[in-house]
Amino acid sequence: MSLIGIISGSGKLPIEIGNRLINNGNQVIFFCIENNVIKSNYKKYNHHFFKLNSIKKIINLFNSYNVSNLILAGGIRRPSIKDIKFDLYTLKFIKHFGLEKRGDDSLLLSIVNFFEKEGFKFIDWKKKCANLFSDEKYLTKKKPTNSSLSNLEKGLNFFKKIGRTDLCQSLIIQNKIILGIEAAEGTDELIKRCNEYKKKGDKGVLIKLSKYNQDTRFDIPVIGLNTVKLIKKYNYEGIFLEKNKLIIIEKDKVIKYCDNNSLFISSVNKN
Repeated sequence: MSLIGIISGSGKLPIEIGNRLINNGNQVIFFCIENNVIKSNYKKYNHHFFKLNSIKKIINLFNSYNVSNLILAGGIRRPSIKDIKFDLYTLKFIKHFGLEKRGDDSLLLSIVNFFEKEGFKFIDWKKKCANLFSDEKYLTKKKPTNSSLSNLEKGLNFFKKIGRTDLCQSLIIQNKIILGIEAAEGTDELIKRCNEYKKKGDKGVLIKLSKYNQDTRFDIPVIGLNTVKLIKKYNYEGIFLEKNKLIIIEKDKVIKYCDNNSLFISSVNKN
């Protein structure tokens, strides 16, 4: 059985994927990006740490383990231009794709396309990890109220208008007024930021969807336990997630917390 390499960024998603693959009988090695991962999380796994500064060294690293099948998971901080080593492969990448500023989706897709041209394959791992996704209509005991459903309708209309851009995956809406959209800070910071704009009325909800044309081989929206704890802390009513397109990290713990704190999580279709 061939070895699967997981290029691991920040967060718990790489390990969640790795555990599912290992439990399904796959051999896995984690290629952990330094300054992105918590090193102690990978002690019990087959792993290797590397710096995201030389494409030649990265290719040589993958080849040294005879890895051709790759998965890219977790958050990845862009390396500083001063830290990049301009070897032949790096210059080749720049020639093909440039160094202009891109949205996250476009940049990640460029990286994936480059490595695939070098003979590596980024595999679609979702079928082997199906139970990670938000698939049921109601994942919690609590159901959305009518006011939450009205907020959902308004939020979905907004997503349809801006969805073709690499702009946002999440928004907070209360009283059918959008309080904020997710920027580079991430979903958890969005929840905190929007609290100061809340008014009297309904509690408000978080809506989190995938972007249009998002390549889910390497870029999948996630929520976790910290997200729902913030929803509780700032007195929102619950969360709407796009069905079968978002991952819930530590899903059982998240649902248990929501049930114990009268929060809802509901899966919805984007269209």
